[in-house]
Amino acid sequence: MTILATGDVRVPTAPAGRGAGPLLRAWRERRRISQLELALRADSSARHISFIETGRSRPSEEMVLRLAEHLEVPVRERNALLLAAGYAPRYPETPLDDPALGALREGLERLIRGYEPYPALVVDAVYDVVTANRGVAMLLEGVPEELLVPPLNAMRLTLHPEGLAPRIRNLREWRGHLLAQMERQIALHRSPALRELYEEVAGYPLPEAAAGAVPQEADGEGEVPYFALPMRIEHEGQVLSFVSSISTFNTPMDVTVAELAIETFLPADPATVKYLHSMMP
Repeated sequence: MTILATGDVRVPTAPAGRGAGPLLRAWRERRRISQLELALRADSSARHISFIETGRSRPSEEMVLRLAEHLEVPVRERNALLLAAGYAPRYPETPLDDPALGALREGLERLIRGYEPYPALVVDAVYDVVTANRGVAMLLEGVPEELLVPPLNAMRLTLHPEGLAPRIRNLREWRGHLLAQMERQIALHRSPALRELYEEVAGYPLPEAAAGAVPQEADGEGEVPYFALPMRIEHEGQVLSFVSSISTFNTPMDVTVAELAIETFLPADPATVKYLHSMMP
């Protein structure tokens, strides 16, 4: 199962005439770092940081990037900081279907195929599915066609009352985990598109089956000592348990690459392992 969703290229913008100072101050306050602490990290002075934030001093391009690094500013927002300071963006945003990213696409495909029969997928900054393996395709069996029109969205597919939600046995817990994850990302990335998606999926009604569901039910086989919150989902009468792991690229130099995430689902019990291997030998 392969889906490429490149989406529209988003150009970072900044308030006209305000410079980088207010943006840097907002990031510093978001990180709960004092001017003095930031100055020490960036080999500067609290006075200079104050002058930059109030607009009395224009930071060099190198200083903007250095402060952004110490404030852990996402790559897209670093471009916005550079533009606000009067410099050209440093990081390109290459469409995922560009030939320059061919090796990356092939590597991602190979990685998630190698993870089969366990589910794995790659999503972008707003959880649109870039590519997915046969393990994910298996879980999506029976989902209405209207929800499978590209670009697929992982959050929408999972939480929609006609998507996977009715099959998730611990939906209240898993839904809370996903919404909290989105809230953290919204606080970090200032993305209107992500905020819009959050408001949509948070407003979905819970399926009737989830209203009275008992968390972590044992299905008559005894409690399993999970080492992380599982997603417990039913497939053809069998309850499967997965814990998820999310990986991103180390030190990305492209906005598109920086916003990709690889999510793998690890079987959380022996029964799930046995079932998946029987379905995809």
